[in-house]
Amino acid sequence: MRLFECGTLVPGCQWHTRADNDAEVVRRAVEHMKAAHGETVIRENMVDNIKARIRNEANAA
Repeated sequence: MRLFECGTLVPGCQWHTRADNDAEVVRRAVEHMKAAHGETVIRENMVDNIKARIRNEANAA
């Protein structure tokens, strides 16, 4: 299971998501960035930053 914790990118945000693959994690994270953080344009570097912070759940503590 893959895990993304938004607080690693947006300090103070407690949102996180889990999925079987990185593509689904990125999709959910992008939707979260739009809905919760008011991002209207998701640039490639934002996607890269999300991908860089995805971890295997077992290693995420």
